[in-house]
Amino acid sequence: MTARGTTVKALLAGVLLAACTLVAPPASAASLTEVTSFGDNPGRMRMHVYVPDVRPAKPAVVVAMHGCGGSGPGFYAGSEFASLADRRGFVVIYPSAQQEAGFGKCFDTWSAAAKRRGGGSDPVSIVSMITYVQQRYQGDLSRVFVTGSSSGGMMTNHMLALYPDVFKAGAAFMGVPFDCFANAADYPPGRSKCTGGSMDRNPRQWGDAVRRVNPWFAGSRPKVQLWHGAADTLVPYSLLRESMEQWTDVFGLSQTPTSTDTPRPGWNRSRHGDKVEVYSIQGAGHTLPSAGMAAVALDFFGITGA
Repeated sequence: MTARGTTVKALLAGVLLAACTLVAPPASAASLTEVTSFGDNPGRMRMHVYVPDVRPAKPAVVVAMHGCGGSGPGFYAGSEFASLADRRGFVVIYPSAQQEAGFGKCFDTWSAAAKRRGGGSDPVSIVSMITYVQQRYQGDLSRVFVTGSSSGGMMTNHMLALYPDVFKAGAAFMGVPFDCFANAADYPPGRSKCTGGSMDRNPRQWGDAVRRVNPWFAGSRPKVQLWHGAADTLVPYSLLRESMEQWTDVFGLSQTPTSTDTPRPGWNRSRHGDKVEVYSIQGAGHTLPSAGMAAVALDFFGITGA
């Protein structure tokens, strides 16, 4: 590898880990626990779980996923989900990706196996983690949610497409639409058609990608919240619109929002009915979620606490 290549690799890893340096772990008797055997695990993933001391008999479950080069424990330490779990009484699953993608371990959203329901790789491992929490901690299967940053945001959209019957809602930070990556060679920034800055499909094409996965599905799909920094160049800001087009088409909604507002300075929000909510964060690069965003995601999920 050239000196320039080494420098680019180091910069990418640093940027992708930036979202995991926000806050300290919560002060609680509860602690992050690794689960070494949780069922079918074709992605060879690691699983950590945070179970708050005070929770209802059947707590909600949130799957929270890191960016490339990160880990479940890193996302636990650097995001606000665990501290909010103490206050709102839900269980958090922190998966750790094991797939090498050129600049660190990332969640597999590119392989043919990962794009099929039950096909294998990381999505199947994540569903096994959810089943484990339901069996071990009586997690409420009617209140399972998914969120993540960068690679984790990509996997958020991925899981919502593959398993609409498992999740009630999701919040993707700096993600891409489902089926954006053609294969493993298309994944790394710098040579990816998906994240190269020119990806542009029409809403019907994006929606069809989701519908093809489960053509039999006729139930209520999970609602979606999308977040992106307007100054993000690593995962281009233009992909926020592509993701919005995908999910509005899946729900049969117009790409024109039903309402727009600015709930906080620099946070531009658009709503498409009650199913798709889009946040454009002015001045932000590849650094989400930042302070306060996890709580807004949980409000969207309906996890408000006791």
